[in-house]
Amino acid sequence: MADSNGLATAVARRRAPEAEVPLHIIRDDDLTPDAVADVFDLAARVKAHPRRYAHALEGRYLAVIFEKRSLRTRFTFELGMKTLGGESVFMDTGQQRIPDREPICDVARNLARWVDAIALRTFSHSTVEEFARHSRVPVINGLSELFHPCQSLTDFFTLQEIAGDLRAAKLAFVGDGNNVCHSLMLMGALTGAHVTVATPQAYPPKPELVARARELAAATGAVIETGHDPQRAVEDAHAVYTDVWASMGFEAEADERARVFVPYRVTPELFGRARPDAVFMHCLPAHRGEEVCEEVIESPRSAVFDQAENRLHIAKAILMMLLAK
Repeated sequence: MADSNGLATAVARRRAPEAEVPLHIIRDDDLTPDAVADVFDLAARVKAHPRRYAHALEGRYLAVIFEKRSLRTRFTFELGMKTLGGESVFMDTGQQRIPDREPICDVARNLARWVDAIALRTFSHSTVEEFARHSRVPVINGLSELFHPCQSLTDFFTLQEIAGDLRAAKLAFVGDGNNVCHSLMLMGALTGAHVTVATPQAYPPKPELVARARELAAATGAVIETGHDPQRAVEDAHAVYTDVWASMGFEAEADERARVFVPYRVTPELFGRARPDAVFMHCLPAHRGEEVCEEVIESPRSAVFDQAENRLHIAKAILMMLLAK
């Protein structure tokens, strides 16, 4: 069993003296490379010995508030909190966005009086940012239209398990320059990995986030490449990653995107241009037959359910890191 002192020791064990744990995780670069290493270390520990941490967050409470539907994010945060000895309270806003009922500043300040942390899944990234401005307890971005840091932490933790040293690993993302793409670039930069991105010309990642990823990469030795050729992007990759072509909130563009994104479908032929031992990755849910062929996602080299499993361990590590301060 890990008591509060033991947990704090585990959190601090790998952290450089100057590293700081952020109050909130709103975007990937709220974390430093040392903090990312801490999350991975904690996730590996809790994955290997879950019972040791069964009381780590006893007496702590998490609010889980979602504007968007969810399977993995909701289950992993709620189960993560419960299996660490804490409790969670779920609020589904349904078709009503959080600020439609009450000012975000008021919601955040109410919740901060009742719970120890807040996990949000929102349409607008500004909602998460405003929550963080007014909350004195940690706010975790479970997904917004700009970033998905819990997913990218999971993805690079999973890739580290598979490929070893991330500084020698290459991840190729093909598809939409969306929130997952942004987070993969930033997290790849933080971990020293090589990330290549190939998108249609009309759907690139945001230039300012490409620039930010390259700024981080200059300090870690990572390589961040963007372009439009999926064939070139996947060459020599240890992992080939894709996401749905029309994320939640972009359904009106689905028909046009389905036409434009066809060359970015991960087929056996495209996947075959990566390393012979490369794995296929996807944040799920997947639209089989659209962004990925059935043969690829169901192949022995598909890591999608390893990623899904690791969402739980990463959620637990995030919660422990933020609440053990």
